[in-house]
Amino acid sequence: MSETREGLITEVSPQITAALRRIVLASVIGTAVEWYDFLVYATASALIFDKLFFPLKDPALGTIAAFGTYGVGFFARPFGAALFGHFGDRAGRKAMLAATITIMGAGTFLIGLLPTYDEIGLAAPVLLVLLRLLQGIGIGGEWGGAVLMVIENAPPRHRGLLASLVQIGYPLGNLAAIGILASLSTLPPENFLAFAWRVPFLISILLVGVGLYIRLQLEETPAFREIAAMQAVARLPAAEILTKHRRSFLTAVGLKLSEISYVSIGNVFAISYVTSRLGMPRAIILNAILLSTVVAFAAIPLFGALSDKIGRKRMFYAGSIFAMGFAFPLFWLLDTKDPLIITLTVIAAITFGQMIGFAVGASWYCELFTTRLRYSGASLGFQIGAAISGGLTPFAAASFLAATSGATWPISIYLIVLALITLAAARAAPETAGERLH
Repeated sequence: MSETREGLITEVSPQITAALRRIVLASVIGTAVEWYDFLVYATASALIFDKLFFPLKDPALGTIAAFGTYGVGFFARPFGAALFGHFGDRAGRKAMLAATITIMGAGTFLIGLLPTYDEIGLAAPVLLVLLRLLQGIGIGGEWGGAVLMVIENAPPRHRGLLASLVQIGYPLGNLAAIGILASLSTLPPENFLAFAWRVPFLISILLVGVGLYIRLQLEETPAFREIAAMQAVARLPAAEILTKHRRSFLTAVGLKLSEISYVSIGNVFAISYVTSRLGMPRAIILNAILLSTVVAFAAIPLFGALSDKIGRKRMFYAGSIFAMGFAFPLFWLLDTKDPLIITLTVIAAITFGQMIGFAVGASWYCELFTTRLRYSGASLGFQIGAAISGGLTPFAAASFLAATSGATWPISIYLIVLALITLAAARAAPETAGERLH
């Protein structure tokens, strides 16, 4: 492979292309397994955890409590980012990927074995929260390593596209999680609540085995091998980021806020809103989310490739403007109770509210930091932004509904504020499309 002085690829050998394909495929499969583990909990929290682990007399309080434990996983993610980012920047990317998928799989599998509140009382939700913390730590360290394996091997002019392909692991995992729970939810309610809900959690152990095997076949990235050979690894990468690279760090956090809020509303809170508040069948909203996930398979690489052509900034500007403009129509359209309109609304919210930032952010977060700090910087920015917005959004939305007797305008204002912050972060961030990594 050769490069021009500006870092644009002039020739890519077939061997390098084949190697890149293997790296991307391994990253996608491993990431899909991790996202499946994380998201199967999200769907269960909206469907049944309020009944099994938080059987409060007021159904609204039960929903808030269930979404609260969903948020716990998000707040554990920055800890995982700091922990695995530290060792990923010091010892390499590959070893961290094996560790994170193992931790995530263990937490998910054990949730499937948990006794419910009726069986062991208060210990049930406590144990559920602890295992959700374990899930959050695993996903917090996983994302950065998976994307870096691709980013640090990719040619600059295709980095946006190739990094976005790693994000396809998210809809793959989501499709599997929702699909399995949707099929099981067709069982009689008493059977679903008695034992069937455990199946998606228990089978994760098999998926983890496959993902771990694939990840162990990868080689360390050339960028990390280079700084390791030069003995230039950071001693305390997180401390260095927070003291010397605060602008890049805060920019990465801001870039994450809007898109994660939209997926939290369109992919998690909407399940509870449509079934409990609007009284619609579960199948309508679950099928809508499934279709939005299918659309994401095309949208993610499209948005990633567009960011290579027109730049990361313009893509984020477009996503932020949509997020602000759709914040009120989102609920107006759901409130029609028309199955087709609900489906199209969810697809639009996920595709343009989430997927633009999700696809393009994979490369942009990483490009904001140098190689010696990249694992920690990209992971911390991504995961702290996810914790602030993703962890709070379903809980805040449920609380807003309870406090206003069902009014949705506070949720829309909340989405607009977060989109404005992301827009400001995109304006402050440097354009990095096509540039060499440092």
